[in-house]
Amino acid sequence: MPQQDRAYATREAILHAAAEEFDQHGYERTSLTAVLARAGLTKGAFYFHFPSKDAVAGALVERQNELWAELRESWRARGADPLSALHGMFAESADRMAADVVLRAGVRLNAEREVGYPGVPNTHVMWEKLIATYVAEAGERGDLLPGVDPEAVARTLCSAALGARLISSATTACADFPKRIREVLAHVLPCVASSRWKLSGSQKTPEGPDGP
Repeated sequence: MPQQDRAYATREAILHAAAEEFDQHGYERTSLTAVLARAGLTKGAFYFHFPSKDAVAGALVERQNELWAELRESWRARGADPLSALHGMFAESADRMAADVVLRAGVRLNAEREVGYPGVPNTHVMWEKLIATYVAEAGERGDLLPGVDPEAVARTLCSAALGARLISSATTACADFPKRIREVLAHVLPCVASSRWKLSGSQKTPEGPDGP
């Protein structure tokens, strides 16, 4: 294996091992020794790629930021109506969280950092603004019931998603997170969507009503 490929594989092994530890124990209770043992690497191999535990945690946070940005752009590019895009984006994000420990760890670490370091941009506020934009666009299309407040819908969805993630993480290691998110969507969207949107079948995303 070429040296560059070996270096990449080693870095990915560190990220994956660290992600598994952070996902299970959080930042404070994860030791570098545990990460090295899980990865089967020496301290020298670790420090070649990362100067500290905090650095590898930062890399995981950055990875999840990149993945969410890609997901948002992907759904924007599909041309689905706003509520269908919102449904699909939520469902796909839950699927990814359940399947990818690196993503889960990045999300947990980011949440812990926001709590511990006031002044860091709040991810939940960002998601609320994004969702409110989708819902407002749906209203402009006539896809909402009269009087629906896009910001209230956004707060409701974000709060429900956060609660679902915390409970799912604690009880099933996020295995049932996709089911929980689809339950949230199935209860919230029909309460705010107009009959026009429901009858059009727009709520069925390109992957179907229940995602991939």
